[in-house]
Amino acid sequence: MSSSGGGGAHFEKARAWNRMNNTHASNYSGAPFFAAMSVLRMGADLSHVICSPTASGSIKSYSPDLIVHPILREDKPTSDVREELKGLLQRLHALVIGPGLGREGYMQEYARLAIDLAKNQDMYLVLDADALWMVQKDPSIIHGYTKAVLTPNISEFKRLANSLGIPSDVPSESIAPLMSRRLNGVTILQKGQHDLITVHVPEKQAEETFIVDIEGGLKRCGGQGDILSGITGTMLAWGKNYELGVYGEVKLPPTYIPLLASIGACLVTRTTSRRGFKCLGRALVTEDLLSEIGHAFCDVFEGQDDQLANL
Repeated sequence: MSSSGGGGAHFEKARAWNRMNNTHASNYSGAPFFAAMSVLRMGADLSHVICSPTASGSIKSYSPDLIVHPILREDKPTSDVREELKGLLQRLHALVIGPGLGREGYMQEYARLAIDLAKNQDMYLVLDADALWMVQKDPSIIHGYTKAVLTPNISEFKRLANSLGIPSDVPSESIAPLMSRRLNGVTILQKGQHDLITVHVPEKQAEETFIVDIEGGLKRCGGQGDILSGITGTMLAWGKNYELGVYGEVKLPPTYIPLLASIGACLVTRTTSRRGFKCLGRALVTEDLLSEIGHAFCDVFEGQDDQLANL
C-alpha cells in the first residue's frame, strides 16, 4: 500500500472502497459511477470499481479517475476469481457492495464471496440496494460483524425488519435499534425524512441511536442513496486509518467508528442535496450533486478544527 511522499508522517492512501456491479449496468450504470465518484469527491485518493466485463465499458467512459476491474465473469466459478479478488481487497480500506449489484445468482455469489473476504481481512463494509436483498434472504451473512453498515431506504427497511422477525406492533422508532440488536452489533443507517443511525453495542447490551435531521434539498434525486453509500465508504476508510493509529493515539473503540462515519455521511449528503437544490432547483440531477460534496464537507466540518477547515 502506498504512502505519501515528503518528510512528514506517512499516511496510507485512502483507496477507499471497492464496488460490485451487475451485468445489466448497460441499462443503468449510474449507480456504480455515482457511488465511486462520491468517494473521490469526498477526498479519497483512489476509488476502485470491481464489476462484470459488460459493465466496465460504460463505467470507464464516465470518468478516467475511476480504476475499473472487470473480473466478475458469468462464465467463471467464484473459486477462480477468489484469489484475484482477495488481492484487490488487501489494497483497500473499506468496501461498499450493493448499488448496481443486481439479483442474478452469479453476482449474488460474488457479493457473498466479497463479504467473506472482507470479514477475514477485518475491513469496514457498507451494504446497500441489492446487497440488502441478499441480507434479507440470509441475515447470517452479516450477523455479528460490527464493522458493517446497512443503509436501507423505506422499502428495504420494511423487508429487512420482516426477515428478522420484528413484530409489526413495535414502535417505529424502536425498529432500527431492535434490528441492530438482532444482527448483533451491525450499524443501521435508516434513510428517510430524518436519517436514523443506530448500533447495538454487545459489550454494553444497549443501543446508541442518533437522528440526523438537518435540512436537505427539496428534490431527492434517484441516485442520492448511491452518493450516501460512497461518502459513508470514505468516512469508514478514514475510520480504518484512525483504528490503525495513522492519525495519532487511538481513544475510540472500533465499535463506534461505523456509527460516527454514518452520522458524518448523512450530514454531508443532506448538505450536498441542499446546496445542489439551491443552485438548480427542480432541474437538479444526481450528477450535479457530485461537485457539491467537497463544499458540503467544508460547510459541515469547518470551524470544528482549524487545521481540518484549511484542507
